[in-house]
Order: sequence, then C-alpha cells, then structure tokens
Amino acid sequence: MTRSLLAGACALAWILMPVAGAHAQTDMVLVPADDASSAADQGASSNAALGEDVSQAPVPFESGQLTITQQEEYGEKVLAYDGKQLARDYDVFFDKIVEVGGVNVALVDVGDGGNQCGPAKVIVWKPEGGAIQSTTIEQDECGAPPAAVSDSAIYFVPHLLPGESKPALQWSPTGGLSTSGNLTYMPEPGTGWKDVDPTKYGNIIDAFHNQAIYRQAATLLGKDMPDMATSLLVGGGTEKTASGVFYASGCIPHDCGGDDGFMAIDSANHKLYFARRGDKPEPDAWPAVNTWPPDVREAMDKALGSPN
Repeated sequence: MTRSLLAGACALAWILMPVAGAHAQTDMVLVPADDASSAADQGASSNAALGEDVSQAPVPFESGQLTITQQEEYGEKVLAYDGKQLARDYDVFFDKIVEVGGVNVALVDVGDGGNQCGPAKVIVWKPEGGAIQSTTIEQDECGAPPAAVSDSAIYFVPHLLPGESKPALQWSPTGGLSTSGNLTYMPEPGTGWKDVDPTKYGNIIDAFHNQAIYRQAATLLGKDMPDMATSLLVGGGTEKTASGVFYASGCIPHDCGGDDGFMAIDSANHKLYFARRGDKPEPDAWPAVNTWPPDVREAMDKALGSPN
C-alpha cells in the first residue's frame, strides 16, 4: 500500500538539498578518474575534472570503461560500457560514482537539453558475477528529479507544481525501482497577504507558496491549477502596473508561443488574475476577463499577444 510521505517530505528534501543544483548542464564530457581503486576516489576525481574544459576520455568503472561518444558535430551522444550502448541523447553528462548497498553505481544525466527541462538519470551498476546493468529514471516528459543518495538506496523526490501530487521513488541494486510514497504540494502554513513580496520571486509560481494566494488560486482554478502553473514555468521575475498590481507571464517548456500563461497579484485588494492562451482567439481567464481592472487587462494583452 502506498504510504503518504507528507510527514517525511522534509527529511527527504533535506537529503536532496546538497544534490539539487549541484550539477548544471554544460557541454562537458566523460573524463578519466585519477584512481580506479575505489568508487569514492573515482567519483571525486571525475567530478572535479568536469569543471574543466577537457577532451573526452573514458572513465574506469568495474574493470571496464564508461564512455560518451559523438559521431556527428550536432548529433546525439552515446553512453556505452566497453562498447555496449546504455543510453543516447543530445545531452549526456557524467554525474558521479557512488556506493549503494555495497555496490558501485555510476550516475549519468541524459536528456535532450530542452528549455527548462532537466535530464533523466541513468543508473549503471554491475552485480557481483553478472553483466553490466542500467536503468533510466524519468518521472515525466521533462526529466527526473535530482538523485539523493543514501547508504542503502537512491531517492528521487519530485518537484511539485501547485495542485500536484506525485510519487517519490527509490532505487537499490537489490530492490530495483519502487515507490516510497506520495508527495503533495503544500503552501507555507500561516502565510497571508501581508507576507506577499514579489521582489523575492524568481518565478511568479513562487507566489503559490503563500497560503492565502494558494487558497484563492485553488478556488479560481480548481483542477486547472497544475496546468496553469505549467504555463508559467518558462518565465522570470515580476513587473508592476501603474496601480501597483504585480504580474508576470510565461510558457510551457518546448511550447513557448503555443501555450502561454499570465498571472497577476493585487495584494492590496487580495485578488488574483490568471489567463492562459493556446490556439484559441481569446485566452481562458480566471475570473472572467471582463471583470479585470483595465491596467491588468492591458498588461495581459501585451504579455500574451495573439495566438500562433
């Protein structure tokens, strides 16, 4: 039976914190480890070398070699172990070698390099007396959560959008991939309109962490809240109308111009405004756009423009 992880989410997130953001996608390649004597030494030396612009070379792993090759200048890269293909895509980056349950495990990021989309995680290991094995962790079409490594398992804690619930996954060499439980997006308890500070929002989606905003958004959007938040993913900071209403626009990864979103926050009057444009002549709006203040409507029209 799936167990709720709401109580344990903070613990898993704490494990994840040093890992998330530690590996940014850059055009690097596999490099040789200085010492193949231990997984820890391999991981440390390989990770350090990734910070340098060096030419491609194999990484020693379990009496063999992990390689990344690219036959054409703009073609796909191929991850292989002693010539056996394990994965391929346009962006393939070695992460590190860790020890899980007494087994050396190589972690490699593989993805298409799409806008705002993280890579999948390829796990490579070699059971005692067995052949090389690999599995790919990809929770959705936009990659996998960062990997948090413990002594006995690797955990994948999902990034949640407002209104979403997703399973938290774990992998071990003996147990394989399994579901640890479910995580549900929650705003910060006790926060209200007085706590709204758009200057701190890297993306306006951050506003959903405020409990007052989240509750009103849930009332306005209902089941459409995750899709509305997704339409704001590719975006930046906020702007402000003459009346002091903060707003921002964005789009769905891989579909900018085809599926765009708009959100405005009137913290003085405790009101929210949402709009989402697809291929229809007029955007969907919450509340009805004819109830919007003129300056907010003008900002939305300017931000979303005309459909493709």
